[in-house]
Amino acid sequence: MRKLSRGAYEDTKGFVRVAETLLEVLILTVQYYFIWKWGYDLSYFAYKGKYVLMGVYGVLIYVFFQNSECTLFGQLQRIDLVLGQIISLFLANFITYFQLCLIANTMLSPSPLLVLFCVEIVTAVILVHIYTGLYHKMYAPHKMLLIYGHKRGVGLKIKMDSRRDKYNISKLINVDEGFEAICQEIPKYDAVILTDVPAEIRNDILKFCYRYRVRTYVAPKLTDIMLRGAQNNNLFDTPLLTVKGTGLTPAQRVAKRGMDLILCLAALVVAAPVMLLVALAIKLEDGGPVFYKQKRLTRNGVEFEILKFRSMVVDAEKYVGAVLATDRDPRITKVGRVIRPVRLDELPQLLNILKGDMSVVGPRPERKAIAEEYSRELPEFDYRLKVRGGLTGYAQIYGKYNTSAYDKLRLDLMYIENYSLLLDIKLIILTLRILFRKESTEGIDKAQEDQQRADELLRQLEDQQH
Repeated sequence: MRKLSRGAYEDTKGFVRVAETLLEVLILTVQYYFIWKWGYDLSYFAYKGKYVLMGVYGVLIYVFFQNSECTLFGQLQRIDLVLGQIISLFLANFITYFQLCLIANTMLSPSPLLVLFCVEIVTAVILVHIYTGLYHKMYAPHKMLLIYGHKRGVGLKIKMDSRRDKYNISKLINVDEGFEAICQEIPKYDAVILTDVPAEIRNDILKFCYRYRVRTYVAPKLTDIMLRGAQNNNLFDTPLLTVKGTGLTPAQRVAKRGMDLILCLAALVVAAPVMLLVALAIKLEDGGPVFYKQKRLTRNGVEFEILKFRSMVVDAEKYVGAVLATDRDPRITKVGRVIRPVRLDELPQLLNILKGDMSVVGPRPERKAIAEEYSRELPEFDYRLKVRGGLTGYAQIYGKYNTSAYDKLRLDLMYIENYSLLLDIKLIILTLRILFRKESTEGIDKAQEDQQRADELLRQLEDQQH
């Protein structure tokens, strides 16, 4: 199939994705109807009420699909799309089961919905494979020009090279080449990336790209993220943006705390058997303490003791101090190698949430020593302390264990400045997906490898300039 041109790409991509999503929702809803008709007594659902319930089921699936980002065919990897759809379908069927029980006024057998869930998983895998393949046949990877200022901006190419099926960074150019030279290069490419570019020239480049309809990706500065969360002030004919910088409002804090308590109590009921098994395994392995306590920072820089299941040997930091774990860290126990990748070592933090030290969603609490080290190089790192630390959050989902302090700060600020209860719910759903993805738990070994590749690329660019 012939690749589409830039104009056709922009005109059709959004429409195709919507059509694919609606078609999948329709197929899944029809499957629900036939399984429902086969497995349950339809006399409970007389007249046309069953069609209303089909519509409700379709809406549930669509809403969960949108909030788990599992219809971004071609953008996310197949495994992420499949995991997102499986989680969405489970949640939709879970709610639907109790909905049917309420209507029937009795506890129905869950077997038909379990059969439906299995059928839907097969359908999802097939459709994700078809849709993703169709995307790559229709849309060529963008031929991109990366414009960088600070040398750390080169590292973005290393990250984007991991998705060559979507991005093709064909050339890198430093802002020192000058605005005119950059403008001569831009028309040769489908898209432009701006990363760590000084504000003045960045604005000029962005205006140029906007004028000539060149797709532009911008790595945001901290002030850009603050402006994204600003409120419009329309009292005058001169537009104003209000940046408060106070974190969450009192009403938001109360609502967030209420949701934390409800979710935490429900999670403790479900997780209690797993927590008992993990605790027993830790005790049997070496006889040491089950829990590991560590001082961390939360809202306004207050220190608290975070609880974790011990996944390292006793006194792991006695001689080396506070350091991040590597991929093959010898301090990690056998039990630790099982519980760390799927985050089971974090479960005791549900008690921290009940106590009020943490929230379900928020920036990851850092140790004081590491936070101070980050702050010496990046004084703005303390901006993360405008809200309580979280069990999960923006940086934990979209970042990795080895994500740089600057990128963690940008991700966490995006959460703080765009906060809503709906965003919290979305991030909780997305958290379920990353539990099955190894990339989210990569140690600092991978970060060091990427940094070495970035340094080598930077040396090559400097040699070309000379």
